[in-house]
Amino acid sequence: MKVLVPVKRVIDYNVKVRVKPDQTGVDLANVKMSMNPFDEISVEEAVRLKEAGVATEIVVVSIGPQQAQETIRTALAMGADRGILIKTEATVEPLAVAKLLAKVVGEESPDLVILGKQAIDDDSNQTGQMLAALLDWPQGTFAYKLEKDGGALKVVREVDGGLQTVKLTLPAIVTVDLRLNEPRYASLPNIMKAKKKEIAEKSPEAYGVDISPRLTVVKVTEPATRSAGVKVEDVAALVAKLKTAGAV
Repeated sequence: MKVLVPVKRVIDYNVKVRVKPDQTGVDLANVKMSMNPFDEISVEEAVRLKEAGVATEIVVVSIGPQQAQETIRTALAMGADRGILIKTEATVEPLAVAKLLAKVVGEESPDLVILGKQAIDDDSNQTGQMLAALLDWPQGTFAYKLEKDGGALKVVREVDGGLQTVKLTLPAIVTVDLRLNEPRYASLPNIMKAKKKEIAEKSPEAYGVDISPRLTVVKVTEPATRSAGVKVEDVAALVAKLKTAGAV
């Protein structure tokens, strides 16, 4: 079974995001970038499938600038076999990403596509669902657990009321949630081996996909600063304060 894993280069989740002074977007200058955390989980799950003898090959694909090669190398060091970089300096919206991935799927013919449920930079949570619609493949979103079942795949999903189990006929699309697994740290030998693994470079034009944005960002602002708290002497004073503020 071949597994395709899309990964995205985003601002590291430990970094405080700064808004540009003109409020046109987020400042990316001299900011640490890393793999989207949800995508790390999808890579880890693909590697575990391979270690269990379920998957035979893991192909990682990323859409972004030349530096996105580093993100692909991280996935290769975790255990993926080869990578594809669709090189572009433009900001690519979820629908264009899904269209590009659909073209990659047409070339690679994977049995399973595992994606993070969302990227932490735009929080769209759209690409996996759009890709499933474009390919007309079954999908299991917010995966909590994956299990191969003959020619099908059982996906335990996180839903508002608890957990839901669905059975997907392969090929299929799966988007992963936080609790699916704990991504591994790549060992030094695997990091060195990853440098020799193949990364093919393509362009959106080569796939015939128009990545022109359909949305315009009007303004980006930082969240409002939280006001300072107030200390009170006891519970009675707290209740009195809440009554005065109209909270009780």
